[in-house]
Parts: sequence; structure tokens; C-alpha cells
Amino acid sequence: MSEKLWRKNLINIEPYVAGEQPKNENIIKLNANENPYPPAPGVEKVLRDKEIFDLKKYPSADAVPLKAALAERYGLLPENVFCGNGSDDVLATAFRAFFNSDKPVFYPDITYSFYPVWCELLKIPFETKPVDSEFNINVKDFYPENGGVVIPNPNAPTAIGVGRDFIVDLLEHNRDVIVIIDEAYVDFGRYSCVELIKEYDNLIVTQTFSKSRSLAGMRIGMAFAQPELINYMQAVKDSYNSYPLDQLAIETAVASLKDEDYFRTTVDKIKATRERCKEGFKAMGFTVTDSETNFLFVTHPTVPAEEIFSYTREKGIFIRYFKKPVIDKWLRITIGTDEQMDKLMAAVKECIESR
Repeated sequence: MSEKLWRKNLINIEPYVAGEQPKNENIIKLNANENPYPPAPGVEKVLRDKEIFDLKKYPSADAVPLKAALAERYGLLPENVFCGNGSDDVLATAFRAFFNSDKPVFYPDITYSFYPVWCELLKIPFETKPVDSEFNINVKDFYPENGGVVIPNPNAPTAIGVGRDFIVDLLEHNRDVIVIIDEAYVDFGRYSCVELIKEYDNLIVTQTFSKSRSLAGMRIGMAFAQPELINYMQAVKDSYNSYPLDQLAIETAVASLKDEDYFRTTVDKIKATRERCKEGFKAMGFTVTDSETNFLFVTHPTVPAEEIFSYTREKGIFIRYFKKPVIDKWLRITIGTDEQMDKLMAAVKECIESR
């Protein structure tokens, strides 16, 4: 029997692979960069008090309440804000809207692995720029003519961030294309460039509620830019999915934004645990990048990363191992509670000493 002709029209693409989702509830899950602490108390109140009959109505078609809350929090106008189902949806929308040149889009070769997926899916030409031996991005690599730039700050999985001077330099040398700064982890870092959208009309800044605000299960993402760019993103969004967020997502996000003290306290706790554990890993002989995220990127000089990954997994602790060139000797470890991290580090020490 000959192969069916319709098979010739199927898409051929290598999809993004997320961290493993454990089926056992007793697993310590440190492989998806989720926040170990609950959302702000106001979020619980929204969920508890929600009228069930409200769910028969469509949500705000443009997430108006959330746009207003985000604009107030960041000192912007609602017209500067776009909302979507997680920052992945926001980024995919931006790729569709702005990367339509025949010139290649630039992004680092070690970075968020969804970028090449979108480029392949949307048939966007791209060119990766190599990070150096310490995973730093060289801004001069992004000077040549291109069709757009996307850089995460801080970067993932390397956990390394850059400051204002780097971003301004990047923007000054890319005035004629759209520059996307992916700030998924920025609340754990040193610098957010949202302020620069007032000065650069070609800048898009994306963020998420999944990491610092403990709302990964709600899938809430946003972009900040000049109104003209936001309108283009909205037009793309309305062309395939006119409702960006559901009612509960909008209301819980607004509640989270109202509790700045809780947000700051949670972020500070994670950063403190991160710094303590970074020193603990160094004491065990690991090399650790200077993290500005809610995870650590580590490698051991004698014990293979995959061996440590397998050992801790058997102990019921999931961390992330990427079987890819350049980073296959490294592990990405989400920062959990102090108790969770102590259990992880004990398991890692056990693994090293058992060899």
C-alpha cells in the first residue's frame, strides 16, 4: 500500500520540550522554575468568592482590568500593555507580528529553546550568536544588519543577566528593527528595561506571572511597548484567538498586583535561598553561574550532570538536565523552599561521595 498523499502536507517540526511533570505528588519538583510559595492572599480570596454564574459570560475581550492594573503598577498607560496566555503566547504573538523580514532574526545560541521552534513554525529566518565560554552574551554580535532581535534578560538556562548599559547599546545599534527583551525572570535580577519603552519605539518587553507571582497555573503573560506595537500585537491575537485571558486569570492577576509587600517578601526569600545554595554548591566543588533568576545553573568537574540528575530523580527530586551540545555538563535547578533545597543538596552530596 502506497503512503497516503496527505502525509506529505504534515508539519515537520521539533517541538519545545518542557520539564517533566511528575505523577507522584510526593516528588520535590525543582525542574520547571515554578515558585515554591503560594500566590498572594488576595488570589485565594478571588477564587473563594468567585460567583459561579459569572463563568457563563465571556471575559473582558481585551483584559481591560488587568491592563489598567499593570499600567498603574509600571507607571504606563493601558495602551502600553498587551496581555496573553503566558509569556509564551505573548512572545509567539510578537514573533508573528514583527519578524516578517527576509533578514534573519538574531538570538543567542544558548537561550530559551522555544525561539527556534517559533522560527521554524512561522518560517522566520534566524541566526544564533554564540555566547562565550562563561555564557555571556556579546552585544557587538548583534550589531550587524538583521530582521529583529530577541534576548532574554536574565537568560535561560544560564541564569545570567545584563544591565541597562547593555540594553541601551543593543537598542542603539538596532534602531530599524524590533527588539524583544524577554524578562520572564527579571524580578529576581538587577534590571528591567520597561522604562526604556518610553524612549525606544521599537522595543517590546515581555514578562510573566508564572515565576515571581506564583501563578504558573493561570498562564498570564504581558508585553510592554509603544501603543503602535501593542495594536499590531492585538491585531495578530484577534486574528486567531480574540479572548486573551479567562475571567479567573484576569481577576487573580489583578489581586496579585495589589499586594506588593507579599510579592517583595516572596522574591526576597527566593533570592536569599538562591545565594545560600550557590555557596553550598561551590563548597561541593561545583561551578555555578552568577544567577539573577529563580534557578541555579551548575556543573561538577568530575561527576557527570546526567548522573546527578538520575541519582536525585531516584530520590524523588526532579531537576533539569539538557542533553544538548555545550550545556550537557550542566544542570538547571529551580530554587525551592529552604527545606526542599536542603534535601536536594544532601542528595547531591550523597551522589558525589558514593562514587
